[in-house]
Amino acid sequence: MEDSFELLEDRIRRAAARLKELQSETESLRAELATAQSRAEDAEKRLEEVADAESSLARDSKKAEGLAREVKSLEKEREEIRSRLGRLVELLETLD
Repeated sequence: MEDSFELLEDRIRRAAARLKELQSETESLRAELATAQSRAEDAEKRLEEVADAESSLARDSKKAEGLAREVKSLEKEREEIRSRLGRLVELLETLD
């Protein structure tokens, strides 16, 4: 009977020790989970920032394209005005 109690006590001690190990592992895993969740939130924020930056770049790119077209149009208009002024100057020179 004494051996039965010793075996039972031994099993209870091992079970208690294993329970402590599992509790420690659980705490460690919870800490890792919290860290991973924090990192995931940070990554999501950075991803949103990148998406916003890309959107802003796309808007800026469209704006730059519009400005480039406007500059070309103005350059063409300037050349046309120069040409007309050149003809007017030639006409005025012939009047002298």
